[in-house]
Amino acid sequence: MSDVTHVETYARLAGAGPYGVSPGHALITMVEPHPGHERAYNRWYEDDHFIAGAMAMPWMYAGRRWVATRDLQLLRYPAESAVARPVTSGCYLSTYWVTQGRYPEHIKWSVGINQRLNRDDRVYRERTHVFTAFHEHVATVYRDGDGPRDFHALDYPYDGLVMEVIDAVDAGRRSELVDWLCAEHLGERLRGSAAAMVMAFRPHPLPEDRMSYVKQVEGVENRLTLLWFLEQDPRACWREQFAGVDSLVAERGLGSVELVAPFIPTVPGTDRYVDELR
Repeated sequence: MSDVTHVETYARLAGAGPYGVSPGHALITMVEPHPGHERAYNRWYEDDHFIAGAMAMPWMYAGRRWVATRDLQLLRYPAESAVARPVTSGCYLSTYWVTQGRYPEHIKWSVGINQRLNRDDRVYRERTHVFTAFHEHVATVYRDGDGPRDFHALDYPYDGLVMEVIDAVDAGRRSELVDWLCAEHLGERLRGSAAAMVMAFRPHPLPEDRMSYVKQVEGVENRLTLLWFLEQDPRACWREQFAGVDSLVAERGLGSVELVAPFIPTVPGTDRYVDELR
């Protein structure tokens, strides 16, 4: 293929298909750098992978990194988590939005670029993927009628994020769990809280040609991932808003909370918080 034809292909691809602003899908990836590799991992992700392995891809239009310092890791629960073993593992979280309707195109590019990065030795090996999955957006519940919308969530300077993972009792009842969350539970927890919104997602299985160091997603048929966007540091509202959430969900008999984990935003281009991870 000539260079001219190759370039013209981009015009044809952009000229058809969805191109709205809604976050139809998300990549949510929680990673643990191996002990002694925290700074090197952070520099690789900040200086290379966040851009070449994510934001430069078609249809991935917003991204943000988050970090859990040791004191934030110790707030997590339940102790016996189906997501993180031990529950404190996974001190970095990255979240990205993918344009609604463009997941098939994006995932093809994602696999291709990561295979190339691997061949070119631009993949940092000393890390473990604790929880990495592409997700379909299910719903957003807002605290207020105005303010940033969900497609702004990774650009607005929120002070914290809490990731909550809930497993329905079985796959057939996940829709019932979603209905209860959106109609009752989430709105009640948002009212008067430090959280401006909560977004709900359901995970996709990863493609079979994924990188071998990323394990297949567990519980895709019955799992929900919630992202709570906070207007203050999660430590300031943890006890009031997030302690005991597992009991609230369990009382309904619809599922079990498998992880509640607070994070604060990283400072792009810096190693801030690296010395506070252990």
